[in-house]
Amino acid sequence: MTILITGGTKGIGLAIARRLARPGRRLVLAYLSDAEAAAAAEAQLQPSGAMVSTVRADVGSLDDVRRLIGLIAPDDEPLHIVHSAAMIYPTALLDADLDRFGEAMKTNGLSLLYLVQTALPRLSRGSSVVLISSAGARAASANYAALGVGKAMAESLMRYLVPELAPRGVRINGVAPGIVATTSVASMVGGEEAAARVLERAARTNPSGRLGGDDDYAGVVEFLLSDAAAFVQGQVIHANGGAYVQS
Repeated sequence: MTILITGGTKGIGLAIARRLARPGRRLVLAYLSDAEAAAAAEAQLQPSGAMVSTVRADVGSLDDVRRLIGLIAPDDEPLHIVHSAAMIYPTALLDADLDRFGEAMKTNGLSLLYLVQTALPRLSRGSSVVLISSAGARAASANYAALGVGKAMAESLMRYLVPELAPRGVRINGVAPGIVATTSVASMVGGEEAAARVLERAARTNPSGRLGGDDDYAGVVEFLLSDAAAFVQGQVIHANGGAYVQS
């Protein structure tokens, strides 16, 4: 089994890679710019027995996506894709720099189509594509528009891809973790102190009484990649402990 994980060297993507790494599997982790983190991720995963490689690529660039897919050596197993890469650009819509916002739409939204179109010759019966989405795709939050609108676009693309992929035996679904303690939270809310307050409130108000852990969402991704999910198509599973069900 070969699994491409975009954004796979940090945060949520790396947690998913840890969950999926096991002997005989090939993991290709795509990252944008932090070569040090990529090397550390590769070293962390090697003891699992998985064959791990990292590739620097901007998934918001169609040329880079074509290069990325071209670097994945062909084999007889279906290719699976976990699309976790995201561009963090905290902004309100009316204040947004439209060039940066457009780049965020490519990375957070259109990149799903870039990946699926480019990888299509490698997506055979049994392949699974999993989009890592966000509750912000459905509910507006302050300064979250560049990520939320982009993920909403990706979710819509996912649904429109179902009738084209399903006849090929290819699945496409999404997983939306709840708020998770990653460095992206601090980037989104303006620093570590603000992030600590946000995380504390999220844990306190969650019906399950805690923040989500890595296995809470990575386990759902693992399920969607498995044969047990063979008839699951076009769904976004919110692994968030029941957040957002109460007003």
